[in-house]
Amino acid sequence: MSTTSPFPVPQYLAKLSFDGLREWFSSQPTSVLLSLAQTVCANTYGNKVYLRGLIEFSNHCFCDCLYCGIRHSNHKVERYTLSEEEIIAIVQRGIARGLKTFVLQSGENRQDLPETMSRLLRRLRRFANEDIAFTLSCGVYPREVYREWKKAGANRYLLRFETSDEDLFSHLCPGKSLSRRLQAIEDLKIEGYAVGSGFMVGLPGETLDTRIQNVFLCRELQLEMVGIGPFLPHPDTPLASHHSLPIEETVRMTALLRLLLPWANIPATTAAGSLHPRGREMMLEAGANVLMPNLTPTEKKRHYLLYANKICLDEDGWECLSCLSLRVASIGKSLSFAKGESLLREEKR
Repeated sequence: MSTTSPFPVPQYLAKLSFDGLREWFSSQPTSVLLSLAQTVCANTYGNKVYLRGLIEFSNHCFCDCLYCGIRHSNHKVERYTLSEEEIIAIVQRGIARGLKTFVLQSGENRQDLPETMSRLLRRLRRFANEDIAFTLSCGVYPREVYREWKKAGANRYLLRFETSDEDLFSHLCPGKSLSRRLQAIEDLKIEGYAVGSGFMVGLPGETLDTRIQNVFLCRELQLEMVGIGPFLPHPDTPLASHHSLPIEETVRMTALLRLLLPWANIPATTAAGSLHPRGREMMLEAGANVLMPNLTPTEKKRHYLLYANKICLDEDGWECLSCLSLRVASIGKSLSFAKGESLLREEKR
């Protein structure tokens, strides 16, 4: 853990080797991990929970990842793509409600996306000033595409590596490689994006060592955002018969992430809330500091099912804002409508 950072890890972890960290982590009760992570989170972000408005604008995907419900080979999916006018209307309504960050998410490898996304971003920037951040989550593309999107108005990019085990990645994501994904993350950083990545907890074939290495990789990449969530099987995928790990495993990994990446923005993910009724609150109690209400039109979001039993499918995203306010208040936190840059980016400035 020698990676330099203006936000060093706590002293009791700073000099641990991989084996030492694994031993320390395994020996800690969950209550202790949560207490330590809560302290670090409070010292960096206070009790603020940043909001990001999520727009799942298309479920067309040309990848065949074994765990994903919208994989190309799942012909039961009703495919859709929101029009530019629909996306613009959602963003305008969000800005009127006070949101400062929007996440535009879709499936991967869409050949039409480089041009259409550039045009959309330019249209959005006609009314969205620099106080509004646009995060893209659209998969791996050539560096020049990322450059054009940045020029058109994108600020941040989310590209999860899912697992640090290269063999496991290749098995789960046929035709893709972990090394190419990591290269894309480096390309994004070079182009000036605030970059986020992350992993799933409990993928079939992973071990505790895999999960610890996932966290090490997040720190090595100096990620500004880290999104993790439990593996949840989808009935129309090759992994349908596999089971999720208990929510506690995701909560413990969230705490470890907060301890080793004190500067990072960490979402309390919908997947955690789908696995356990208090999943998102449990992640916030473990050091997460971001929530992403889903603003996708209700009639479309039910078709963006990466996993089964996804929550909030029949709820209007705008109504969720009030619900989330009550949820975070129940654990002594408060929603923030601020742009919410990571402290690492603020320090670099």
